[in-house]
Amino acid sequence: MKGLDERGWALLPGLLSPDECAAIISLWDQGDLFRSRVVMARHGYGSGLYQYFAYPLPEPVARLRHEFYPKLAEIANRWGGDFPASHDAYLERCRRLGQTRPTPLLLRYETGDYNCLHQDLYGPEVFPLQMAILLSRPEQDFAGGEFILTEQRPRRQSRPSVVPLKQGDAVVFPVNHRPVTGSRGPYNATMRHGVAELRSGRRFTLGVIFHDAA
Repeated sequence: MKGLDERGWALLPGLLSPDECAAIISLWDQGDLFRSRVVMARHGYGSGLYQYFAYPLPEPVARLRHEFYPKLAEIANRWGGDFPASHDAYLERCRRLGQTRPTPLLLRYETGDYNCLHQDLYGPEVFPLQMAILLSRPEQDFAGGEFILTEQRPRRQSRPSVVPLKQGDAVVFPVNHRPVTGSRGPYNATMRHGVAELRSGRRFTLGVIFHDAA
């Protein structure tokens, strides 16, 4: 995917249609689909809410996870990983390590909410790439709330990126670090992501993480 090696993220424009985005947003109030709800302010994560889906995952979420894993596993293996070709085989690896709880999540931000820079690490087994899909319409459903990535290279200050997402767009980015070749040879650059403060409205995002949680 163009951009991952050069800048640490890749944009997938129009991955979901407006109707598909609306269908996923409509899942928010169906409590039996989720295993837990997190109030971000209680944990110092920022301000807003998110919910982790339970197994079995809703069809569109399961499909995204299943279809994109093989493509991302090729990149992860090129980056030095050793990941199986199918997501089912990878989840079996997670289960053997006691990571059995699904990690795809639906996030809701309202005016004044934000998400601190962080990494989605849920146990010793980590798949190095993940996706975030914007479900709401910028400048119509909400204003502000930009998706932000930072990259920390050794002996340098952090480099920020603001990803220009429209409704239905996805961004693929590293969970914790990515390989970079510098003047002194290869090394890992640490990546973090977050969401800027919403100036108005309501913003929904689908997060697709490929490893399960302990």
